[in-house]
Amino acid sequence: MQDNNKKNLLLMVPMLHQGGFERVCVTTARLMQDFYNVHILIFSSKDINFDITGLDVIDIDVPAKKGKINKIINVLKRVQKVKKIKKELNIDIAYSFGSSSNYVNVLSRGKEKILTGLRCQTDMENHGQVNLFCQKSDQVLSCSKEIVRQLKKDFNYDRSTYIYNPLDTEDIQKKGKEEITDFPFDKDTKVIACMGRNDYIKGIWHLVKAFSIVEKKHPEARLVVLGAGNWDEYKEMAGKMGLSDKIYLPGNRKNPFPYVAKSDIYVCSSNHEGFPNAVLEAMALKKPLISADCKTGPREIVLDDEQYNSLITEIPSGDSIKKPINGKYGILIPDMGEKVDMNPETITDRERILADKICDLLDDEELMRQYSERAFERALNYTPEKYRDSIHDIFRLYE
Repeated sequence: MQDNNKKNLLLMVPMLHQGGFERVCVTTARLMQDFYNVHILIFSSKDINFDITGLDVIDIDVPAKKGKINKIINVLKRVQKVKKIKKELNIDIAYSFGSSSNYVNVLSRGKEKILTGLRCQTDMENHGQVNLFCQKSDQVLSCSKEIVRQLKKDFNYDRSTYIYNPLDTEDIQKKGKEEITDFPFDKDTKVIACMGRNDYIKGIWHLVKAFSIVEKKHPEARLVVLGAGNWDEYKEMAGKMGLSDKIYLPGNRKNPFPYVAKSDIYVCSSNHEGFPNAVLEAMALKKPLISADCKTGPREIVLDDEQYNSLITEIPSGDSIKKPINGKYGILIPDMGEKVDMNPETITDRERILADKICDLLDDEELMRQYSERAFERALNYTPEKYRDSIHDIFRLYE
C-alpha cells in the first residue's frame, strides 16, 4: 500500500536473475523503503534468483529478443509500458541500472526525475548511448571513480557521482558458514577461488592457464570457479592439461560463499568490471586477493588512496598497469586481455605474472595472513549504512 506522505521511487532493472547490479537494485529497494514508496520494474521475471519478499516487483513481461529489428521493437514496447506505469504510480524519481534499462528510462520520461546508472566499462564503449544518457538524465550515477573520471575526460560531463556498492559483511560471513556436501577438495589442499559466469569479460581462461603453471610448483593447489554457463569447453581444456581432478566447475550456486570460505586465495581475472561485488564478498570472507587491473573497479579496492592517486597521476588515461603492484589491500596485476584463447599450449606473459603472484602467496604464509587481515579491513569500508546514506542524499536532491 502506498504511503501518501512518501515520494514514489521506481528502480528499473532488466531481470533479477543474477549479477552485481541486480543485487544492488534489490538492496537499494530494501534500504530505501523507510523513505519512499519503492517499486522495482523488471522486463522479465524469468529465473528470479534473489529474495524479493516484501518488495513490490512489477514485471512488464517484455523479455530480450535477438536481432536488431526485434531489439528496436522491444525497446518501443518497453517504453510504452513503462511510461504508463510511471504515470499510474505518479513516480517522482526513476533510477535505472545498466544500459538496456537506461534506454527505457530516458525514453519514457515524463515529469519524474531521471537517474541513470553506468556500472561497467562495457556501458562506456558505445559513445552514442552514453551521450544520450548524459543529455537525458538529471544525473548519471556510477559505482567507480574511474567511470566518473572517464565521463569528465571523454564526454565533458560533470553531473556524475560515484557510490560504492553496499556490502553486508555479516550476512556474507553467515552464508559462508552454511554446510555444503559437494566440495571435492580436502584440508591438505590449497584452493584458489573465483566467482564469475562463463563470459569473455570474466577472463576465466586466463585463470585456468595460470593455474596450470601454479600446479606444477604447488601440486597441492586446486581451483574452483563458481558461475552460470556451459563449462564444457573449460572441462575439455582442463582434461588436455591433465588437471580434471584439480579444477572444479560446479556452475551457478545460489549461495556460493561456502565454497569461497573453504578456499585460500581469491582471484579476479576479469577484463571488464564496474565495481566487482564478488571481489568485496571474497574480502569479507578474509580471502587474500589478486585482481587484474581491468578498466574500472579493482584498483580502487586493492590500493589505498596514496597508491591510487599515484597510479592515476602516472597513467592518467586509465589504461592498465604494465607491472604488478602489491597494493595495501590486495595484489593488482596487469589486465590480461579480452581475446578468448582456449588453446592450453598458448600461455601469455601476463598469465605467467598471475601464476607468479599466486605462487608468491602460496610460498609465504605470513604474506597470506597479512593480506587476509587487510582484505577484511577493506571490506568493512563498504557498509550498507554508508551506501544508504549516500544514495538517499542524492535522491533527496530531486524530491
